[in-house]
Amino acid sequence: MFRDRRDAGKKLAKILKKYYNEKVLVLAIPRGGVIVADEIAKELNANLDIVVPRKIGSPGNPELAIGAVAQDGSLYLDENLIRDLEVSEDYIKKQKEKEVNEIKRRLKIYRKGKKFPSLKDKILIVVDDGIATGSTMKVTIKFLKKRKPKKIIIATPVVPKDTAEELREVVDEVIALEEPIFMQAIGEFYLDFRQTEDEEVIKILKEYYEKFR
Repeated sequence: MFRDRRDAGKKLAKILKKYYNEKVLVLAIPRGGVIVADEIAKELNANLDIVVPRKIGSPGNPELAIGAVAQDGSLYLDENLIRDLEVSEDYIKKQKEKEVNEIKRRLKIYRKGKKFPSLKDKILIVVDDGIATGSTMKVTIKFLKKRKPKKIIIATPVVPKDTAEELREVVDEVIALEEPIFMQAIGEFYLDFRQTEDEEVIKILKEYYEKFR
């Protein structure tokens, strides 16, 4: 059990210490991932920024992800699930458009017009407060690989073992503190898993935007 997101971030930061002062950029998935990533970036003396993927929920059950979309429109789809649920192309197209608009709205709120950094030849540490199916992380990786980084590392407090193995096939390294065989919800691994508010994300990012501008 992790006390809270900061506790989890500190524990991950200890494992990631080997990247101290290297050409590292820590990329967080908001909102909760920003708290975890803040502890890692501080420990590594690295810059922190965000990537904003959004899951595409299934018809009638938005919590069940049939895929995800990244901020540039990159798409990851769970073809087997889509086939089993008989989801139409028109539904996917409309949901993608809706979620891309939501991504743009969030980026505007969080980044305050700040330009997205160059990722070329950098070591990217992609952080979330937990990974379940991996849909949003998979589309994030797709988005990041187009920008030619030197290395992509996923850092998360908890991820199911099968999802971790899938992700290890597409990135250089997956660092997780817990890899349970069965997992119902990310929150069950935290004593305090209260929702992170936009204001907290904005405050944390502002510090890095001022320090590394």
